[in-house]
Amino acid sequence: MENLPENAGAKPTTVRTGGFCRRCGKEHWLSAGNTRHPCLELIDQLDRLGTIDLFSSPPGTVTTLGTAPLFGPARGKMFGVMECLKPDGTTVILQAFSGQYNGLWLADGWAPPLFKIEDFFALTVDKEKQIKQLGREIDQCLPHSRVWLAQRKKRRLLSRQLMRDIHSLYRLSNFRGETVTLDKAFTGDKGIPTGTGDCCAPKLLNYAATNNMRPLGLSEFFWGKENISGGHRHGSFTSSCMEKCQPILGFMLCGLEDYPQAEDE
Repeated sequence: MENLPENAGAKPTTVRTGGFCRRCGKEHWLSAGNTRHPCLELIDQLDRLGTIDLFSSPPGTVTTLGTAPLFGPARGKMFGVMECLKPDGTTVILQAFSGQYNGLWLADGWAPPLFKIEDFFALTVDKEKQIKQLGREIDQCLPHSRVWLAQRKKRRLLSRQLMRDIHSLYRLSNFRGETVTLDKAFTGDKGIPTGTGDCCAPKLLNYAATNNMRPLGLSEFFWGKENISGGHRHGSFTSSCMEKCQPILGFMLCGLEDYPQAEDE
């Protein structure tokens, strides 16, 4: 892995995933467990193959899933790996990428988002066209004129309403068999940030909970050009973020301690 930074693949000993759960009034956390090795394997594949299309034959058949854009202006992305125990007693490794990948919400072999894709596009296509049209009209107005200010206000209100509508599509499940909307699970004291529920950990936990799997460990790492703030560097591991993930992960992990298969094997 010649292109890896020195800290890539470093053991994520302090990585933890979780947060506070409003439902039971407790914090719930999941450690990295034994996910170091599968993380290193994924890192090696990304480095050697230059794609997240790892399940085609040969890999890389879907050209829109290449990793080159992660090192360009769009910058890098978080990836997550989770080990789970299946009902039959075997273990399985799940993988997820944060948000969309080159405009795609779904890719073979990767955990899906927390909403139905068809509902998302039915909701957003026309409204996004309206917002973009307002943007073009604003560009043609005299800056700070009455019309300019009015159109900017209209666009801002439409954008906020669209985000609320998008959030209403999300369904978060936990290990007590409960499923709630995003606003019911979120424990933050401010508004729900854009992108909440789109990170790797929520995708992985939701997939496990809805498929009767017991998470054993989870790790997330950043791959690509460092983000603008410099908080995420290529190859570095990280815990769940405080702004978007921790306010919902407590609910999503709730019940795992009492899960039917939680006894030591």
